[in-house]
Amino acid sequence: MDYKSAGVDIDAGNAFVEAIKPAVKRALRDEVLGSIGSFSGAFRLPMGYAKPVLLGATDGVGTKLRLAIDSGILGGVGVDLVAMCVNDLICNRGEPLFFLDYYATGKLNVNEAKQVVEGIAAGCVEAKCALIGGETAEMPGMYQGRDFDLAGFAVGIAEEDEITNPPIVKAGDILIALPSSGLHSNGFSLARKLFLEKLNMKFSDKFAESDLINTLLTPTKIYVKNFKKNRAKIKALAHITGGGLLENLPRSLNANVNAVIEKSAIRASEVFEVIKKHIAEEEAYRVFNMGAGMIWIADKADAESLARAAGGVIAGELVAGEKKVILR
Repeated sequence: MDYKSAGVDIDAGNAFVEAIKPAVKRALRDEVLGSIGSFSGAFRLPMGYAKPVLLGATDGVGTKLRLAIDSGILGGVGVDLVAMCVNDLICNRGEPLFFLDYYATGKLNVNEAKQVVEGIAAGCVEAKCALIGGETAEMPGMYQGRDFDLAGFAVGIAEEDEITNPPIVKAGDILIALPSSGLHSNGFSLARKLFLEKLNMKFSDKFAESDLINTLLTPTKIYVKNFKKNRAKIKALAHITGGGLLENLPRSLNANVNAVIEKSAIRASEVFEVIKKHIAEEEAYRVFNMGAGMIWIADKADAESLARAAGGVIAGELVAGEKKVILR
């Protein structure tokens, strides 16, 4: 007997490593030491921080993978994987430094896995973080057919004083909604049930300016560059992921304020208009981003200029309260 007869192809794994080297090479930073193929990735800490603190974030892309696998459109979920991690880091004012991925499957398809990693590398380039390593696990008996799973891990850096202080927001501060590119990577169990079962739609059905499957698989927007360009005027940030506006925005509030959201101010794409027709409002705003992929909180004097610079919209304000979100 040999390993291949048990379902694990070492040669395919080696071929995969060779296939992804060009993509990984594009996703580097000057601080990266060594190259792909070592036992671990090495990264020199950047200079210029008085009291540097490392931040870590990990995530996956949920059942969006089911749609990607079934449709064969695989590159976008790699971008999603990076986005879900680095967008969390910047909410703690962290600059993403490097990223690692975990790809697990029953039988390694080199071409399909390569598409996923190329998406991961593209996400890293957009986030200006380095792809310094990963793990590809071929596990027959754990996954069936073409199924695979993804996890991502991002490390960033911030000044200790910036992350240990409580939010400095106050009543009168303004909420700026940065538009999402679509569903991003949350709520897909409900979205699949709605579009594919209740509405009985097909992947190829015309939807918005595209078709249903490409609309649903639109990659998550990465907000890192926008944050770094405007960080001086941002008082607090909230990444709107699982839990939606109702559960994520309070994480960036003080205990004595409420966030009042003007729903009509947020630019909602067609996918959210359909969701509004079939899902109760509170449930929709707890599951999906509803058009706002990230919320920034800013001083009233800075809000208009900051919204213009970031491509966002004024979506509400903070009032005295108890750390709740009020939809209006």
